[in-house]
Amino acid sequence: MILLRSALFLVWFAVVSVVMNVGGLWLFLFPSDLTLAGANIWARLILFGLKWTAGTGLDVRGTLRDPRVIVASKHFSMWETVAFLCLLPRPAIVLKQSLLRIPFYGWYSRQMGMIAIDRSAGARAVRAMTAASRRALDDGRPVVIFPEGTRKKPGAPPDYKPGIAALYAQLQVPCVPVAHNSGLFWQGFRKRPGTIVVEFLDPIPPGLSRQQFMAELQARIEGATARLLEEGTHSRGPAR
Repeated sequence: MILLRSALFLVWFAVVSVVMNVGGLWLFLFPSDLTLAGANIWARLILFGLKWTAGTGLDVRGTLRDPRVIVASKHFSMWETVAFLCLLPRPAIVLKQSLLRIPFYGWYSRQMGMIAIDRSAGARAVRAMTAASRRALDDGRPVVIFPEGTRKKPGAPPDYKPGIAALYAQLQVPCVPVAHNSGLFWQGFRKRPGTIVVEFLDPIPPGLSRQQFMAELQARIEGATARLLEEGTHSRGPAR
């Protein structure tokens, strides 16, 4: 049953994406806010289809009180890159520069002002990320970053990269940690029934040392993630 429902979701995802990506090319003639609004609608349709076909719902806990913040999220799957487009106001998501070469995805990411970084560029990449993030914050947009830099499997040891600490130190704005359990339900092709819980934790105020910040960020995200993974393990549907 899971394979069938996952296949139905894949069809839904493909149809919605093709229709909106091709049909939305005219948005490139207008400011990025219109494209961001279109991405919000696309993400809501994807999450609706995920619930309708695979039985995978969403529970959001906490809120973002001020958009001028760094949002630092655990990264398990593609789900969160979709969900943040409708859970956050006009997010500027930090992503790998190589993703900009993907047709449509890359085009729209550029148009929406997403923050692409070249990980091989070292300190130069951090400076570029900081400058782009400052422009996004000045425009009232939250900056979304995945501190581990790549997807992790649920239960894998954490591996937080120093880029998030550099961003926090340079921008001098609060950082909102985000925990969730999407990895239990969005597992590559397989989509399992249940409820993905995403939790916006209390902001970490600016002014901490890099060491204090990294320790606090990891403790908050990993502690809440472990709790949500345990909660999700007991609530998700059977693997059939």
